[in-house]
Amino acid sequence: MVKFVNRNEELKALRERLSSENFELIVIYGRRRVGKTRLVLEAVKDVPHVYYLAIEGDNLRHFRETAERVFPEARYARGSWEALLHTLRGKVIVIDEFPNLIKEDPRVLSEFQRVIDTDLSNSNTKLILLGSSVGMMTEKVLSYKSPLYGRRTGSMKLKPLKFFHLREFYPRSSWEELVEVYGMTDGIPFYITQVRLPFWEWLDRELRNPVSFFRDEVDFLLRYEFTETRTYRRILEAIALGKTTPKEIRDFIGMRHSDVTPYLRNLIETGLVVREVPITEKPNSKRGRYYVADNFLAFWFRFIYPNLSAIEEGIFDVEEIERDYNHYLGPVFEKIAEQFLIELNKARELPFRFTRIGKWWYKNEEIDLVTLNEREKKVLFVEVKWKELSEREARGILKDLERKAELVRLDDWEKSYGLVAKGVEGKEELREGGRLVWDLGDFERPA
Repeated sequence: MVKFVNRNEELKALRERLSSENFELIVIYGRRRVGKTRLVLEAVKDVPHVYYLAIEGDNLRHFRETAERVFPEARYARGSWEALLHTLRGKVIVIDEFPNLIKEDPRVLSEFQRVIDTDLSNSNTKLILLGSSVGMMTEKVLSYKSPLYGRRTGSMKLKPLKFFHLREFYPRSSWEELVEVYGMTDGIPFYITQVRLPFWEWLDRELRNPVSFFRDEVDFLLRYEFTETRTYRRILEAIALGKTTPKEIRDFIGMRHSDVTPYLRNLIETGLVVREVPITEKPNSKRGRYYVADNFLAFWFRFIYPNLSAIEEGIFDVEEIERDYNHYLGPVFEKIAEQFLIELNKARELPFRFTRIGKWWYKNEEIDLVTLNEREKKVLFVEVKWKELSEREARGILKDLERKAELVRLDDWEKSYGLVAKGVEGKEELREGGRLVWDLGDFERPA
């Protein structure tokens, strides 16, 4: 079973709803493997409940058979979802992969709506619906067009764990090795629990394993969301290889602008891609860039997808990944540094409390992280380097950061400058000069 790590707030919220005297319809959705099922089973483990994993056919019969093992009265329900849910009035009911019920018969949404309105809403029934198809859950279950609109009492989009939670899985590992693991797994519990340390030895064995999850995982993930996956796969490949603007993506896959835009929009809505703009720009800025949302997808399209044939033949050498991995970890470490700064911000260990954090770029100039407090007009500029830096190199990076900061045109703001790196020689001397400098040795603080 997947180790249950750091879902304390979500678990507390669910248990509060389960202990209420009211009807609850709770919708939980999120990307495949993110830990939805594990969270809900942890929440309901001490109360009688029906847990049903929906399949792609004959769900009504299978659900009744599952329910009557816990609540024998379910066997007497007539052949409809309304009758079954009426019989289970007052019970805790969990239906996992609810989109499979919708695919089997879209009318199930209206059936659920009728029984909620006419019966369950006046009871203390707890109905929890889970789904890995983010697109279907948002469109068919959560949107205002859904028959269930207005009936839910709570919803939760479950996100991956943060980098610092990996220490709970691997308490004896160095921060450097955890960065390497995070570069492949992101904060997705299933992938994290597959890894064995040392990381590179495990990855070599895994890629030679004929039943490795690497082979089919992305196919399953895309098919959860899309009926036609080829174009989405090409777009994800383009972005993972550094094509971050619509023109670059369009040129890579050979599509017109009018064709690629809806695909990008769908990838964003399903949580597979994110669009970012410079932190000083409005959300609708034309300077937006597209990024693969999680590290596993980025890793797969960068290293696995181009080498599938060699992996299938058993002739792929993991050293091909290892040679390029430090370069790949640059953007990964930027994500980690952002999480690190957020934790320092919560602990009030920065010169000011920031309210926004993001990147900044203009033409060929870029600043990895910028934090803003717009009310106080204070800004912190931070460069991030996945490198061991000498004191001289660190000073050079900070000096160039000051030059780039002038291009941001926050002339009357109070400015601070910082550096997050794999390692920094002489960081105490740099701090004495008023610079904010951190490396992996400082990661114990927010953990």
